[in-house]
Amino acid sequence: MASDAVSAIMQDHRRMERLFERCKTEKSNRTELVAEIKARLKAHSVAEEDRVYPALAKANPTEKEDVHHGVEEHREAEDLLETLEGTDPSSKEFDKALKEFVDAVKHHVEEEESDILPNLEDAVDPEKLEQLGAEFERRRIEVLDELGVQDSGTPDDLSSMTRAELYEEAKKADIPGRSQMNKDELAEALGN
Repeated sequence: MASDAVSAIMQDHRRMERLFERCKTEKSNRTELVAEIKARLKAHSVAEEDRVYPALAKANPTEKEDVHHGVEEHREAEDLLETLEGTDPSSKEFDKALKEFVDAVKHHVEEEESDILPNLEDAVDPEKLEQLGAEFERRRIEVLDELGVQDSGTPDDLSSMTRAELYEEAKKADIPGRSQMNKDELAEALGN
């Protein structure tokens, strides 16, 4: 489990990005992957909206507009995903709808990781940040359980990734000391 809210959210973003890549390349598994993406997106959004966003708005009332914008982007992604679900997975329309959905989510992730999460780190003390991380993970897993998706709270496929792939994920997550880590150490750092 990630140690704080920022790490937990960013780890979940990386998990979703891996699912997006699989959906682009594993054409025969698209129906199952879209179902998993839908469940994980719902769980992520609910956990942020129930646990993290209210804490940020309370700690720093000037962030209410960014929080509201984040919620709007969650709804936009859900609408785009609904369109994707209704599209034939083997069609060109699916590829177009997938790109539109992924682009919207990436835009949201970029805004969240460059604005909302740094502001959260500034607004709450480290102990509260850890508490929010635990609350985010509990709520996320609770929603996944309700939707029938198993999740241990750890990244889904770290053991099958190469050291280079793990390093790139560690770089995205801004894990310190990553260049000196071996494959197992990178996987452990990404899983925490």
